[in-house]
Amino acid sequence: MTSSAAADPAGIRLSAPAPGWSLGADVVVVGSGVAGLTVALRCAAAGAKVVVVTKAHLDDGSTRWAQGGIAAALGEGDTPAQHLDDTLVAGAGLCDEDAVRLLVTEGPDAVRRLISTGARFDTDDSGSILLTREGGHHRSRIAHAGGDATGAEVSRALIAAVVGNPDIEFVENALVLDLLTDAEGRTAGVTLHVMGEGARDGVGSVRARAVVLATGGMGQVFSATTNPAVSTGDGVALALRAGAEVSDLEFVQFHPTVLWLGPDAEGQQPLVSEAVRGEGAHLVDADGVRFMVGQHELAELAPRDIVAKGIMRRMQETGAAHMYLDARHFGARMWAERFPTILAACRAHGIDPVTEPIPVAPAAHYASGGVRTDLRGRTTVPGLYACGEVACTGVHGANRLASNSLLEGLVFAERIAADVVAGTGPEPGEPVAPAPARTPLLASEARYEVQRIMTAGAGVLRSAESLAAAAGALERLHTAAVEAYERDGKTAEPCVETWEATNLGLVARVLVAAARRREETRGCHWREDRPDRDDRQWRRHLVVRLTPHHTLDVATTEGPGLPATRPGPVPAVTPSAGIGDDGAAAAPRRAQP
Repeated sequence: MTSSAAADPAGIRLSAPAPGWSLGADVVVVGSGVAGLTVALRCAAAGAKVVVVTKAHLDDGSTRWAQGGIAAALGEGDTPAQHLDDTLVAGAGLCDEDAVRLLVTEGPDAVRRLISTGARFDTDDSGSILLTREGGHHRSRIAHAGGDATGAEVSRALIAAVVGNPDIEFVENALVLDLLTDAEGRTAGVTLHVMGEGARDGVGSVRARAVVLATGGMGQVFSATTNPAVSTGDGVALALRAGAEVSDLEFVQFHPTVLWLGPDAEGQQPLVSEAVRGEGAHLVDADGVRFMVGQHELAELAPRDIVAKGIMRRMQETGAAHMYLDARHFGARMWAERFPTILAACRAHGIDPVTEPIPVAPAAHYASGGVRTDLRGRTTVPGLYACGEVACTGVHGANRLASNSLLEGLVFAERIAADVVAGTGPEPGEPVAPAPARTPLLASEARYEVQRIMTAGAGVLRSAESLAAAAGALERLHTAAVEAYERDGKTAEPCVETWEATNLGLVARVLVAAARRREETRGCHWREDRPDRDDRQWRRHLVVRLTPHHTLDVATTEGPGLPATRPGPVPAVTPSAGIGDDGAAAAPRRAQP
């Protein structure tokens, strides 16, 4: 990898009051989706004391919104090798093959452990799990629950398993702020702000020898997204300020079929799952023409980047603001039984998919990149881990294969738990007293300006011109805040809204910097001025660090593999070595915070 010296993160932190309360734990998990709760369960089963910090309530993250399902080679005739092939194709040459092989081989047993935890998937009359297809899959391998409510069922099962566990403590309605580190740069906990009143309100800290980021995505960086309001890139921003490396942020997946609510719609938009197309729905234009036929061998079931591009091209050709998803042939009973959540969402907005086509358009959905990790979930900062959408494990490459996200959360959460429980690293020392913050905060209204800038310049369609305009506008926002701070020492009032706006501003700058550097079209990164994939120049990753001067150091890897996050050899961790047959982490060892 070609790059300058690693950033020294000293002093890069959000402006915030000093912590007024503190907790101690062996490990603090930030996030309560499938990844975070799985880490918490496995660590607690091994006797570790866990604190789970979540931004809203336990079930308010992205996991509960996952409609389609969880992909794994569970069906007769399907194999991990076939799942691997489909994942590599979708990833457009940038998947880490070792990470994908790990995912697809360890995935089926991880799903079975999830079932043993209490998750109930839809089954046939014989009790076998019902499996369906989604875009990019050549086999029916998507397990689903409640028809189109898989994420809600996974969330329900995991929450039921963790609530009441004496070794797991919860801090809800809490925004994580920054990483605590000792004098050697090792992780020592986090600072956070609790939004409420009581014994733990305002800014506090959790001391721990390991921190696991499972904060989900950053979809709120765009005006229209399928992500919940809490998805403001907090984990990626924290990691950057702590000196960690992030990778592949330019690869934002825009879901092709999001319910179109009008040209001025903002915020979270209802998703129309890939599974609807998997069951035979057709994409059509206003004249009823199936425009995806002939564009790809799988037509509507092509990988998501292909379908999103197909929709955008047809919209450009016809001057339309959206296309349609036609599933009238399903009939009322199939809609009610297979897709009750989507049916209710459509009807709530005045559309009845039983009798009329659904207006759809692409919207920001999933970040394939994130905080760079190895196969044990370790970042480049000792003691800091990441899993789920906030992480870049190398599994997704340039475009995530449908329904691989819940599986990735499961598999890498178990691996992180095994590594944390093994406790091979040195204990952290006392946290270094934070220096005065040198990060000016953006005003709360800057959130909407960032979203407008990103939607206009870095959305589905990108070009050198649009990205340059976005970069300039984002830099002006950042520079204005810096100059005001340097001139009179003033910044926006520290609060949840300004912290979120500042986090969004930082991740937006990184995303645009990477998108400008990648002068090609690959996966879900579509450059209109560079329409071809260029393997000779760009079959490699971009790795970004934040410098002490708040500038971005963007480097390229030598090839498609991600470099190690730790010096020396990295032995593989398998569930048999770290996770017992009952799903509990093996060889418990309680570390002292």
